[in-house]
Amino acid sequence: MPNCDHPGCTEEGEVISRLSPEGFLVATGKKAYSFREAYRRFHYCKRCHDELMANVWTRVRKPDDKGDDHPAPTMV
Repeated sequence: MPNCDHPGCTEEGEVISRLSPEGFLVATGKKAYSFREAYRRFHYCKRCHDELMANVWTRVRKPDDKGDDHPAPTMV
């Protein structure tokens, strides 16, 4: 099993996620937003994934900080 992709964590990455360590969905290539072809997959331990998800939902609920160039900070 791969290691957790969260910086500084050396646990096993048991959770597969589309969230980058910064808490955003990450597209590759030509900025096509297709889960099948465009998004990288990350591996996280449960603790790091739970922390990322908590940060995402905190950001989604805040009315400011929505003008950046990242796709929506949610995952399907």
